[in-house]
Amino acid sequence: MTPRARAVLDSLGRNAGKLALATTIGLVLAAMTHIAAILMLPWLARQDAHARLAPTTTSEAAVLVAAPRDAGFGAVDASPPETWLPLHDPATAVGACAYDLAEGPLRVSAPDGRLFQTISLHARGAGAYYAVTDRAAVRGRLELVVATREQLDALLAREAAREEVADAPADGFGDLRVVAPGRQGFVLVRTLAAFPSEAGLARALVEGVSCTIEPL
Repeated sequence: MTPRARAVLDSLGRNAGKLALATTIGLVLAAMTHIAAILMLPWLARQDAHARLAPTTTSEAAVLVAAPRDAGFGAVDASPPETWLPLHDPATAVGACAYDLAEGPLRVSAPDGRLFQTISLHARGAGAYYAVTDRAAVRGRLELVVATREQLDALLAREAAREEVADAPADGFGDLRVVAPGRQGFVLVRTLAAFPSEAGLARALVEGVSCTIEPL
């Protein structure tokens, strides 16, 4: 081996550790950047679900965002309902309403029909945090009260004061009370139409869900 070749090998041996360290640091930084970008997408996206549903914060009712097909699940309707949720389950009616708890708790009230129905609560940018089915309905309706921790404490204190005055327990039977992780979010309602003939009923049940803010 020539002196020049020996010198090159010696240099590579001395710098191999530095090269491996630099490569490892580069890979770690690239992975962290990639993960951070994915986690930030819900906050950076201008057309996220909450933004699309923003007009419903004052409508006090769920809006239809996907509808089952009257003509059959394997057919195409001549005039399908106008919705904006793509690639949805053709046997499911989907409704949604956005909320902002700045003015008070949100009451979600859904009629108890003969079709399977689910209601899920989603925090803005953080995904679903609560879900329930129509099995929890009481007295013909499914009632949820969504509030911040401070609002729920105030609500409980108000009910306790009423109990003292009336000398009887407050009638809160049937209300499911949920603490929201954030002030903003949206409610997603899904109703299953097992047969095409139930498509109209599924849409009516979804559109019959009310979402109202109840100031304390």
